[in-house]
Parts: sequence; structure tokens; C-alpha cells
Amino acid sequence: MLCFIRIARLASVAAAAIVMAWAAQPGTARAAGWIEKGIYLSGPNYDGDVPPCEAALGEITSRFESTQARFWNTNVQILGYEKVRQIAYSPWAKGTVPRRFCTAVADVSTGRKHLVSYFITEGGGMIGATWGVTFCVAGFDQSMAYSPACKMARP
Repeated sequence: MLCFIRIARLASVAAAAIVMAWAAQPGTARAAGWIEKGIYLSGPNYDGDVPPCEAALGEITSRFESTQARFWNTNVQILGYEKVRQIAYSPWAKGTVPRRFCTAVADVSTGRKHLVSYFITEGGGMIGATWGVTFCVAGFDQSMAYSPACKMARP
């Protein structure tokens, strides 16, 4: 039994060494594969495949409404958006996680308009399988996670 455990450990170490050697081949530029993205070994190999600013608006609307109802006990909703625009794309050093920074003006059910600052991240969704969105609606950052005035959600 002890011999079997040693063989299993040796096999797993050998498999890990092979995968690491394959992933770190010098001089080969390639996008991160599903294995790398799936087990958080993505490194600097990103595709730069980040959807346009408009693609995240539905997700923002849904999550904003859910957060307001669930945590703050209000029925405030985003009714629509205007002036949607990109303000930056991957503003940091080469090889960092690609992000598209955007702003929009949201028409909120309170009758007022609020600035929405958000960014879309490649591999930022559930377990890194898709893109993810992080957002802040000015005036509704009750937890002050992006204070002051949603500045921390911008580049």
C-alpha cells in the first residue's frame, strides 16, 4: 500500500512538471488555454477579448436592483442609460489583466440621473470562464467601497 502511494505521488509531481514545462515554453506567444484559465495559472497570456461597454449594462441593471432590494431594503431600479462611453482600455503595464473602463449616466427610478462607473475584466466572471463587470452608481455606494464618489471604479 505504501508503495502505491509513493508511485501516485511521483506520478502527480511528474504530471505537474510536464504541464508547467509546456506552459512556460520560451519564445511562444499564445493565448491562455482553458486549462490555464480554469485553474488560475493564466499569467500574462490574455486574449484582450473584452466586450464593448454596452454589453455590461444588463448585468449592471440586474445586480443593482438585486443589491438595493436585498441589502438596503429599497426598490430603486435603473430604468435606462445614456452617454455610454469608454474612458480607458488596459491603462496599466503590458501583460496585466485586460480591462475596459466605461462610464454611463443612469436614469434611476427616483427621478434623478446618476453617474455609473464600471469596468469589464477579461476572465473576471464566474471561475474565470467569462468576462466580469465591477460597477459603482454614484450616490448609491452605501458601503463606501468605491469612495469618494465612485472614483475607485475608474482608472
